[in-house]
Amino acid sequence: MLARSAVVAVLLSAAPAVALACSPDAVDVVGKAGSVSFSVEIADEPEERRRGLMFRQSMPTDAGMLFLFDVPHQASFWMRNTFIPLDIIFLDASGTVLNVAERTVPFSETPHLSDGLATAVLEVNAGLAEAHGIGPGAQVRHPAFAAQQGALACD
Repeated sequence: MLARSAVVAVLLSAAPAVALACSPDAVDVVGKAGSVSFSVEIADEPEERRRGLMFRQSMPTDAGMLFLFDVPHQASFWMRNTFIPLDIIFLDASGTVLNVAERTVPFSETPHLSDGLATAVLEVNAGLAEAHGIGPGAQVRHPAFAAQQGALACD
């Protein structure tokens, strides 16, 4: 019986990755410390992107905002009128993390830039990127990201 279980385990580990269902109001992030999910608000219109998380006094730990852009570009974010310290996670078209601006300072107008062409930015509470091992190369799963080689695909 043990040998049969070992064979099944080997077959399962060799099986191709299966696309998982995604929700437009959630992201799954796989970093060095494992997987974490965030409930997200989408900012995909110019006014939504401009306002972002400004003027909010707090945000639940498992929440964030996902900014989606029509054209990949070097993204620049600041903390004007933002009360909440944030981690700003810059993402490419496949949902791969380009870089993270960690523990940004509320109200600062210092620009935080993407290391490359970003198609999205995920903002979460400060310290969560480090706590979950989210850094360059980590993968984000959401319907907005193209299923490219190595990317976490949605079905």
